Amino acid sequence: MIFATPYWLIGIALAPLVGLLLVLGGLGTERAVKRFGDPERVRALTTSDPAKFRAWKGILLVLAIMTAFFAAARPQYGKGTRLVPATNVDVVVVLDYSKSMYARDVEPSRTFRAKVEVSRLIKDLEGARFAAVAFAGEPMSFPLTADGAAIAQFLRQLDPNDMPVGGTAIARALESARELLKNDPKAKDHKRIILLITDGEDLEGTPGAVAQSIGAEGTTIHVVQIGGRTPEPIPEISEDGRIVGWRKDRRGEPLTTALTVEGEAQLASIAQATPGGKLVRAEKGSTGIEEIAAELRRQMVSEYAERVETVYADVYFYPLGLTIVFLLAELYVTDGPRRRFTPRRPPPARRKRDALFGDKPTKERPVEVDHASA
Repeated sequence: MIFATPYWLIGIALAPLVGLLLVLGGLGTERAVKRFGDPERVRALTTSDPAKFRAWKGILLVLAIMTAFFAAARPQYGKGTRLVPATNVDVVVVLDYSKSMYARDVEPSRTFRAKVEVSRLIKDLEGARFAAVAFAGEPMSFPLTADGAAIAQFLRQLDPNDMPVGGTAIARALESARELLKNDPKAKDHKRIILLITDGEDLEGTPGAVAQSIGAEGTTIHVVQIGGRTPEPIPEISEDGRIVGWRKDRRGEPLTTALTVEGEAQLASIAQATPGGKLVRAEKGSTGIEEIAAELRRQMVSEYAERVETVYADVYFYPLGLTIVFLLAELYVTDGPRRRFTPRRPPPARRKRDALFGDKPTKERPVEVDHASA
């Protein structure tokens, strides 16, 4: 047996306290009798001793208090089991398509490797729904769908050169992912996950604040940080995908990409702002997406999978019924023995007359009138 609200069991301790108060009240009555006069003579003036009846009333009251608090704790017992259906999972992949994703510290490039591993993640998480947000300075989105291949194709056909606005607007991308989940009527009942894959910091918005509001809605954000503090040169890629040189700044110096200390702290704050959020830093030669994929697979097998749970039935009405019985019995018990009503018998002359003529006047027996008194 378990209790749905066990803190009410503390109230059972009040029952002995009430009993103690009743006992102290009885002792006070005895002392009052002694102060009034000789106890033997005082008792001679009473028709009965109420102590026994009051003791029974006190016992019934104490039992009523105990069963009332026991019922308030809502006792339950396991009546069987039920199968809880699997939790549906919605994953929004938010992938960075800034020009720095062309860097080749991850072979053959950050963007190419990220797209390949995202496609593998979508294939491995069978049963989940996916959406996608591709972003640089502005986001491009694909709504939630059960067709994971369509999401993989959407991300695969894009390149950093296809983005109309350069930059790394993480806050806008997270807002776009949030809108995709918000606009889907089924998502509110599902486990919601946003997978942010980026190599940069947001210098335009406040992604930490956006992440906090997303976390308040119950959505989890996992962050995959590609690239570190080591400067990496950025190749110049032509429209046909060939390297035609290296990107340079206005002074003709090669452009490099490296995440600052502030940028790392910003990405960490995004993950920490949501329940269960995780930050994965890419190791040399890998993106880190596979680590998040393994974690999501484990959760779908254990936490989000079908499971059997015990069904408990409330039985509070049994002790509640006993409470009512005890209270009614306490009301029924009086402070003394109940007196029986005995009708008063008429005098002997009247009884003899009533036996002969009855107690009602008739034509044969008119009412007698005492003329002398009249």
